[in-house]
Amino acid sequence: MRLARIAHPDGVAFVSIEAEGDNDDAAQVLEIADHPFGKPNFTGRRWSLADVRLLAPILPTKVIAVGRNYAKHAEEFGNEVPAEPMIFLKPSTTVIGPNAPIKLPPASSRVDFEGELAVVIGQPVKNVPADKAHAAILGYTVANDVSARDFQQSDGQWGRAKGFDTFCPLGPWISTGVDPSDLALTTEVDGVVKQNARTSELVHKVADIVAFVSSVMTLLPGDVILTGTPEGVGPIEAGQQVSITIEGIGTLTNPVQAA
Repeated sequence: MRLARIAHPDGVAFVSIEAEGDNDDAAQVLEIADHPFGKPNFTGRRWSLADVRLLAPILPTKVIAVGRNYAKHAEEFGNEVPAEPMIFLKPSTTVIGPNAPIKLPPASSRVDFEGELAVVIGQPVKNVPADKAHAAILGYTVANDVSARDFQQSDGQWGRAKGFDTFCPLGPWISTGVDPSDLALTTEVDGVVKQNARTSELVHKVADIVAFVSSVMTLLPGDVILTGTPEGVGPIEAGQQVSITIEGIGTLTNPVQAA
């Protein structure tokens, strides 16, 4: 199932997307009452996907990200791979949806893209063991952990570098029933491939990450965990377009603008 959040002629709603095969041109979106957690309760209203606007598929209370979780990405910046997941927080105000612009802060001289697999939590969870972690996951989406690289290097911590508004595009929807263990991940900037990896290369796997994070903080429905980015990150400039595709989920595309 693909779960999305849309703007429609009467407001905003969670929906399930129904399509014939891979043909999204004729897809319909079915409105879900209240929220997408648990068994969906449909209202009976529907629209054509072409007639609505996709928003960020979820508005999390918090975004937890994992750093240096691909060995080659750690290596490209001269860093060691941490023995445990290295986590940091991105504010909820960083979240934007598909086709919304990433806005470059004027104070930064270098802002980078970072394509990532994102985990969406489906139920409250604390201290969950790794072998039960998947039961707490609603599904998966695509993320861009946009980073002001100059501030990341100068500040000694990553709050400012990772925390600007628009620095966490998510979308285009949440895919449920996906096996995250070996998915292709590709990032393109203006159609040129910059990152090309598989989630099987993750140092700390999804279940272990969820277990680790839940040992630190309570995870709530809708919270998002970014699992790390592979090698190939690089700068983006105003006027460019970033597209991140993850096998079995979809493509997240965002233009880049000056703030």
